[in-house]
Parts: sequence; structure tokens; C-alpha cells
Amino acid sequence: MSAGGWHVADDDLRAYADGAAQPPWLWSTEAHLSACPHCRQRLAERVDPASVGAGWARLDAELDAPRPGPVEGLLVWLGVPAHTARLLACTPALRGSWLVAVGFTLAVTTAAAYVARSMTVPITLLAIAPLLPLIGVAISFGPRVDPSYELAVVAPLHTFRLLLLRCAAVLSATTALTGVASLAVPEFGPVALGWLAPSLALTLLSLALTPRLGPVTAALVVGVGWLALLVATVRRPTGESVLFTMPGQAGLAVCAAVAAMVLWKVRAAFDTTRH
Repeated sequence: MSAGGWHVADDDLRAYADGAAQPPWLWSTEAHLSACPHCRQRLAERVDPASVGAGWARLDAELDAPRPGPVEGLLVWLGVPAHTARLLACTPALRGSWLVAVGFTLAVTTAAAYVARSMTVPITLLAIAPLLPLIGVAISFGPRVDPSYELAVVAPLHTFRLLLLRCAAVLSATTALTGVASLAVPEFGPVALGWLAPSLALTLLSLALTPRLGPVTAALVVGVGWLALLVATVRRPTGESVLFTMPGQAGLAVCAAVAAMVLWKVRAAFDTTRH
């Protein structure tokens, strides 16, 4: 500061304009500039207008940049690239309302299974649990169900890869919630995990049919088919079904493998059809 008028010295002002100012006198200079129009005018005469404009542009871009939400932040923390995390975080099926609905549905079905302990299998849980990821996959991608569909379409990713990424995220969330629900009915033993094979088979089958039917219609057809098959095989007094025996689970695993092969074969159709 100059002794006479309490203004910033020319050398200090020049260093500040060049970005060479160092604490603590950097802080003193900034505090003085905030209250002194004369020194601000002197500073403006020493700074290139283009540099000032570029600085304001960087500030606007920083202020306007979207802030990562909790899901996106968690994905980035886990090592997912930022651009992929953004596309995954805007998946409709990962919103709080959807996850709450899934949790509530599982809680109700688990309670129903606990009440009906006279049955040999928790049929309500095993029937509904495979449908939850199916619904989540159906609303993960598509112009009618995804508010961020335009963003996803122009993303530098193949549609098939994007769909698989979103499906993996949905399956991870629903599998974790359903696994917790299965632990709430330990009296049924390992049979309570019978939803795993049909969940995988239904999801892969729905994806394989998506290029031809679209995500919502494919999920609807597969879901109705699952319920019809379940009703046809369940013995009402005990709630037993061949689908939840070792041969039934093996058959569902084979169906999942076949659906996976079909899905891989039709993967190119996801980039040419925009259901």
C-alpha cells in the first residue's frame, strides 16, 4: 500500500493483475480492491479485456455446471467414469421414488410370506420378486419412459452398451433389496432364493424381445407369461411349484442362457431401432 492514500502500489497491482500475487499481501490487496473504486479502475487498465471475459466465462460455466447427486457421486467414488455415472444416475428406475416403491413391495410380500408360513415356499415373494427388475429394465430406456432419452441417444455410447449399463444398475439395486427381503424369511431356507434364476431369465428374455416389441411391451409380455406359468404350476394347498425345485431352477437357468445368446445376436438392432 502507498503511504499517502492507502492505495495499492503500482508494483503490487501489476503483480496482482499478472496472477503473481502471493499471500498474505494477496488477501490484503483483494480486501482493499473490494472497497476502493479507484484501485479497481487502475486494475482494469492493466488487465487484458479478453482475459477478463475468459475469466467470467469460466466462472459462469462453473456456476452453471450441474452438481452430482448422491447416486452419481457414489458411482464416481466406486471408479465409474464421470460421463458414464451421469448417464446411469439419470436412469428413471434408480430414482428414490422407484426404490422406495420396490422396498415397499418387497416388505409387503415378505410380510405375506411370513404370515403364510404353513406353505412350504414363500410363493408371494418368489412370484413378485422376479417382476421388479423386469419393470425397472422396462423403464430404463425409451422415448416414452425416459426423460433423459435425448441425452442418452446423443451420448458417445452404443445403445446396447448403455442399455446393459442401466440394466446392470437396476439389477444391482433390486437384487440387493430382494436379498435383504429373503433374509427376513429364514424359516424357508435356501428356497427363499428361488427368485434369482427367474429374475435373470425374465430380464434377459425381455431384453432379447426389446428390439422387436419395445421395452415396455416386451416386459409386459414376459411378465404376463411368467405369472401364467406360475399359476399353472403352483399347487394351491402347499404353494409348491416345479419352478422352485432343482429341475425347475435348472430349466430357468437354461432359459436365461438361451436368452443371453439371443440378446447377443440381436445386439446390433438396438442401434438401428429406436423403441
